[in-house]
Amino acid sequence: MLEMDSIIPGLIDDLGRECLIRVPFYELPTATSVCKKWKSEITLSEFRVQRKRAGVTRPIIVLAQAQSEGPNENSDPGVKQHPSKPTYQLTVSDPTAGTWGHLPPIPGLPEGLPMFSGLVGSGSCLVVIGGWDLETWKASKSVYIYNFLSGKWRRGEDMPGVRRSFFGCAASDDDRTVIIAGGHDEDKNALSSVMLYDVEEDKWVPLPDMSQPRDECKAIFQRGSFHVISGYPTDMQGCFVRSAESFSLSTWKWGPVVEEFLEAGAGPGLCVAGPDGRVYACIGRRSGDVAVRMGDRWQVVAEVPADVRSSHWMNTYGDKLVVIGCSKFGEPQSGYMLDLKNYKWTKIDVPKKFSGHVQCGFVLEL
Repeated sequence: MLEMDSIIPGLIDDLGRECLIRVPFYELPTATSVCKKWKSEITLSEFRVQRKRAGVTRPIIVLAQAQSEGPNENSDPGVKQHPSKPTYQLTVSDPTAGTWGHLPPIPGLPEGLPMFSGLVGSGSCLVVIGGWDLETWKASKSVYIYNFLSGKWRRGEDMPGVRRSFFGCAASDDDRTVIIAGGHDEDKNALSSVMLYDVEEDKWVPLPDMSQPRDECKAIFQRGSFHVISGYPTDMQGCFVRSAESFSLSTWKWGPVVEEFLEAGAGPGLCVAGPDGRVYACIGRRSGDVAVRMGDRWQVVAEVPADVRSSHWMNTYGDKLVVIGCSKFGEPQSGYMLDLKNYKWTKIDVPKKFSGHVQCGFVLEL
């Protein structure tokens, strides 16, 4: 690694910094290895703020996705596949440029991502929390953080308390906080406990419990509040409740429970925070309609394309809503983007190599 007194020789540092913040996100790990000065600049928390201020950041989609190749096509001979035990890896897509790729695997996990792990973006980092260990099939407490600026993984502090599965998980707007809620313990007991993870400090903090246990709840973060939607108690396995509740980080308190937040018969999995401060969801038969929460009701704004109505995942970025799914179980995944201004769909070009089932994902601005 070279040593430089200035960011770019021959330029004042202000101009050199303007050049550096315009390096494409996928080249930033390489840029950090050029010299100590560049590494110091790029790894500052202010660096991403400067990129956003300059308007050079772009939305990046990160997915926990099943490998679509057959066992004989896998590039890693040390990874074995079986139809009943798909290997999930991390896919990254730049929808603006139309590029797709894979992130480096988590060190020490050659079989791929833990099943059903929490996956969120926080600042310039990807955080993988818990999931099922692929060897023991027991719930893991592990935390792994991938830094998009350095291109490296690190191990975070394990989740405290009981081993939990199927918890709600979301990252805050301040780019450093992740909150997990509910799920169930090893005896299938639904949990009401909530914990906060500070990514920069690598520290867990307990939060006040929710009003009720919520297994398989959905969590979203919006406008300074952590929203927990639906889920079910221990004695109602798989029968989702319609209620939701919100925790404010400014008051450190839970607000009143909204008893009929979801429509009757709807599941919480396809609820997402919208860029306009509202909540969007897929509702109706086969979750075939996109709707926005207007006051105390849902208003349908678009119909989900037929070829992505099965096993679909969705999220928002900017003024777009992205949906990835298939026409029926087992078919290759396709994708669409919905413009939230005019509610028109645009098909995403998904390469065959990246058409495996999407378990979860998020959108990060880099």
